[in-house]
Amino acid sequence: MLQSTTKLTRIGVFYDGNFFLHVNNYYAFNHARQSRISIRGLHDFIRTMVAEHEGSEFQYCQIVDAHFFRGRIPAIEAQSRGNLLYYERVFDDILMWEGVDTHYLPVRSAGGRREEKGIDVWMALEAYELTTLKHFDVVVLITSDGDYVPLLRKLNTLGTRVMVLSWDFEFEDQEGRHIVTRTSQELLEEVTYPVAMHEIIENRTRKNEPLILNLFVATDGRKQKSQQEFSLDRQDRYRSEPADRVPEVESSDNIPQEGEVMALKTTYGFIKFSPNNLFFHEKDLIDTSFEDLREGDTVEFTLGYNKEGDHIAKNVRLILES
Repeated sequence: MLQSTTKLTRIGVFYDGNFFLHVNNYYAFNHARQSRISIRGLHDFIRTMVAEHEGSEFQYCQIVDAHFFRGRIPAIEAQSRGNLLYYERVFDDILMWEGVDTHYLPVRSAGGRREEKGIDVWMALEAYELTTLKHFDVVVLITSDGDYVPLLRKLNTLGTRVMVLSWDFEFEDQEGRHIVTRTSQELLEEVTYPVAMHEIIENRTRKNEPLILNLFVATDGRKQKSQQEFSLDRQDRYRSEPADRVPEVESSDNIPQEGEVMALKTTYGFIKFSPNNLFFHEKDLIDTSFEDLREGDTVEFTLGYNKEGDHIAKNVRLILES
């Protein structure tokens, strides 16, 4: 642990946007918490971690710059994908209110595949340039990509400490594919302060601490009392109510559909439905217990959208054979 030599520790935060949204969707749709990450809560967490590692106090560790980098599809395409355009604007509003500057490049198509070109280079250049101009004491990267190793080595030559917030996890997506996310070991070897977020969040002795609870947006009416207590403990000026609450996704229509349960996991499943199989969560069941469902059962449901504008099943009800 370093002993702070200046009263204020200046922190620059840089988001690898696609990675962060991938993590966000994991916790929203594939994790037991069923909640998105709170930008405000994450920034509180960063300040706390920096204070611990730097031997400073929370109020003396300030995020003076925060930047979000991501490739983005054209507006006309986003508009055609349900509510995607709206939710992108909602997320932009959240970032704006939390003082995060956004940087977007267009996602281009090549050989029938979408490619995000240049966004990692742009983020690396901005991080290095801003560190030299603004003299950050600590740079925080939210990424898992080994492509940022050259950036870390450059920052190390400046004497800037680097913290990386990394997540390792695996799950099955809406199409039944096994998705594995791992952080580059080479990246972690260059970091001053590696922070394994998945380990901290799942730690039995820490997962119910206010600091960890406030990493997630309150859902289903859960009050943010813990966030208020945390703010008072830290004598912080943040408001207690979450600013980054994302509205619930409503059904696209109320016309009942029928389909067959294709697969069942711990708390979610998939329904056969043309042209794509539909994801559903146990919280979307009506008059049906998740434990009573079996693969091959016929269910009734309505169509809804997830954050990315893809169809999902809502109001799922088991159809009993007469």
